[in-house]
Amino acid sequence: MSPILVRPVREQLEHDRVIRLLQAKYKRKYEVAINPGNEQTMPVGNGPSAWYPDLVLQNTDRGHKLAGVVEVETAESVNNLEAMSQWASFARLRVPFHLYLPTASVDSARRFCADLSIPVAEMWAYQSIGDQLRFTLVHRTPQPGDSKESKEPRDGRDARDVKAKVASSENSRPVAAAPKKAATVRRAASGGSAKPARRPVSATPARRRPAPAKKAAVQRRTAKPVARGKAKAAPRAGRAQKRR
Repeated sequence: MSPILVRPVREQLEHDRVIRLLQAKYKRKYEVAINPGNEQTMPVGNGPSAWYPDLVLQNTDRGHKLAGVVEVETAESVNNLEAMSQWASFARLRVPFHLYLPTASVDSARRFCADLSIPVAEMWAYQSIGDQLRFTLVHRTPQPGDSKESKEPRDGRDARDVKAKVASSENSRPVAAAPKKAATVRRAASGGSAKPARRPVSATPARRRPAPAKKAAVQRRTAKPVARGKAKAAPRAGRAQKRR
């Protein structure tokens, strides 16, 4: 039985409300039994040393082995006496011990756990916002079965996975080879050296276009013999007419 025998009515109602919300939360993974208020439904231990945590977690297999215990505290029940009697006993059960307490009592609970060397698997803070309760994980002790990835937030892991995939795709992307010339490919296939083929040089050099001045001089030279030939041909034609 808890050293805090009587809680204020308002705190007791909030305490039992948190227990029922956590029952729905842990029911996805475990078989959950609760001990709200003065109920003693599911004990932990045997005989006079049995305890009645707020939530008792059991595995869903056939053996129903104890998987963890959950204790919900209020502002009045977070004190040194509660930590020495209940928290220390729950921590000695060799199963994960989860502790839920108001946000304003987190620092006090941490100090009590450190002074009394009480290992807490998970410490959660809850806060009432209107008609809703918000839970925040403030401490978690790594368990033997936890992997490194499970300790990291999901958002950061997705971002790193995307970056790693992009980097790996860039590194594994094949580099496009430069296209080889047909002559080089044929030479490499025939066993010769893979040197690029040169363009054949023509034996006759290309004719050069004459400069404008030289072109005019050439035209004058070629025009004079033609004129002389016409002048000589004219008298011969006259002589032929006289003979007739």
